[in-house]
Amino acid sequence: MTTIRIEALTAAAFAPFGEVLAPRATADRLINAGRCERHHALATVERGGGEAILSIFRSAPVSLPHDCTLLERHPLGSQAFMPLGPDPWLSVVAPDLDGRPGTPRAFLVPAGTGVNLRAGTWHGVLTPLDRAADFLVVDREGTGTNLDEVTIPAVRITA
Repeated sequence: MTTIRIEALTAAAFAPFGEVLAPRATADRLINAGRCERHHALATVERGGGEAILSIFRSAPVSLPHDCTLLERHPLGSQAFMPLGPDPWLSVVAPDLDGRPGTPRAFLVPAGTGVNLRAGTWHGVLTPLDRAADFLVVDREGTGTNLDEVTIPAVRITA
């Protein structure tokens, strides 16, 4: 069994898979009579001819160590996950190797931070730690096959 350690989430480390959704050090501009910072266009919604939709996903938790055995991807559109609760969570992603996932990587996503996965990015299912969590999800709805799932040999994720 392959074992991987959880990595700290940084924009640079996550760049091959998508964007980190968190405020920048400095807002792009102030709006609402100067009462609101706008951190503009943190990510792009890839729609592949479909519509961008908003959903709330509620996911059961996992504890560490966690064995990841299922990866999926959405070839026609991006998929963004923003937690609605106060807890950190894991984002498990993998590079594409000729249509199959490569070795997964696991990122610890801080509380209040989300990720936007590019179209075609292999990823694990939602992985909150220790207690169930709700996520606001932005993804694509439309015609065409936009879900590939594969079972992989277990990859153990540790702290």
